[in-house]
Amino acid sequence: MNSFDMPLVVEPEQLEATLGDDSLLVVDLCKPEVYQQYHLPDAIHLDYGQIVQPRPPAMGTLPDANRLSALFSATGLTTDTHVVAYDDEGGGRAARLLWTLEAAGHRHLSPLNGGLHAWANEKHPLTNEMVDRVASNYSVQPDPKPLATKEQILERLGASDLVLIDARSPAEYQGRKVFANRGGHIPGAVNLEWTDAMDTQRNLRLKATDSIRDMLEVRGATPDKEIVVYCQIHHRSAHLYWVLKALGYPRICAYAGSWSEWGQRPGSSYRITTRPGVQSYHRTFAFLAG
Repeated sequence: MNSFDMPLVVEPEQLEATLGDDSLLVVDLCKPEVYQQYHLPDAIHLDYGQIVQPRPPAMGTLPDANRLSALFSATGLTTDTHVVAYDDEGGGRAARLLWTLEAAGHRHLSPLNGGLHAWANEKHPLTNEMVDRVASNYSVQPDPKPLATKEQILERLGASDLVLIDARSPAEYQGRKVFANRGGHIPGAVNLEWTDAMDTQRNLRLKATDSIRDMLEVRGATPDKEIVVYCQIHHRSAHLYWVLKALGYPRICAYAGSWSEWGQRPGSSYRITTRPGVQSYHRTFAFLAG
């Protein structure tokens, strides 16, 4: 298998068979101290802070095109490079890098299923050698399709073909744990905590496709709908974005401003509702301009 044969989610044995391919770039988004101790052969390290740009109150937005072009050039990225990303937390940081690359116009992308947990626990090779890459001249070509803005969501709220999925914990979704001016969730959003898609019995790989589809469909998230994912800063929801992409959902995007931005909006009222098979706590908001 060469790097261009890789599926949207790559297994450790598939990746090991392609290590050393000139068209492959393996990116480690683990904690720096973990990378220094051990990492995949040929993997370069990126710090998560390099792929997000806080613009208060929105704390997880994309860096601008010039900054991303410089960052990706330093990794040696070219338009023909296939990027495989992994981390040590279940895939959130890796998925955020891949979503960022997709928004930058790059097309050859895969997360490593299970990340470092699956790779190390299943005895694939590790090293502590540092990796140098020859810099390239990569130019970002921004693609707006993976992005949703606050204004776009406001315009579409209540549409029958729109499903908003909140990837945060139930406590955050219900407003019992608050990391913004207000707690709660975007009106009409359903809750699917990002870790629910992980199989703890299989080294944090994604759960079986049918199981994930069932979780999505009981929440009304079917492939015929436009799906918008969000969390607090589009970290956890990046993982859910890639889950949906791997399942073949054709209309998916992510709200990078997420609750760090939306939770600054004033005005609130409360109601509790349920949907078949899913208990939901809904907050509805009195929207004000701005």
